[in-house]
Amino acid sequence: MRRLIRQVGGYGLASGFGLGVDMTVLALLVTAFHMHYLIAATISFICGGAVVYVLSIWWVFDKRRMTSRTLEFSSFIALGAAGLIVNAAIMHIAVAVLALNFMVGKVLAAGFTFCTNFVLRQRVLFSPATPVCNQAHD
Repeated sequence: MRRLIRQVGGYGLASGFGLGVDMTVLALLVTAFHMHYLIAATISFICGGAVVYVLSIWWVFDKRRMTSRTLEFSSFIALGAAGLIVNAAIMHIAVAVLALNFMVGKVLAAGFTFCTNFVLRQRVLFSPATPVCNQAHD
């Protein structure tokens, strides 16, 4: 339990740094480059995800299932796609339906995305591999 609390706290801090990068890139792309907010949100999400990955392997998780860092990073980003879907859906609802500012939508989306990404990444990538039971065949 102590390890899980440390991981959630560490992942929270790593996600905070990633969110800072994400929101900065989002604001820059939308305001300075006049990019559509959903396209900008996708690009900024990947940038923030790269920061979270580096901090996750360096500081948060002590167990790793994959030996290939390229495969692990690709899987990290692929699992983040679930978070990206949650992110885009919440942002769309906030901006298009509720008429909120895109940055307010991003803050709302961040909480939902954090939960989705932590659970998926912790369980799939950063936990000990579970042994496969050998069953006798008749």
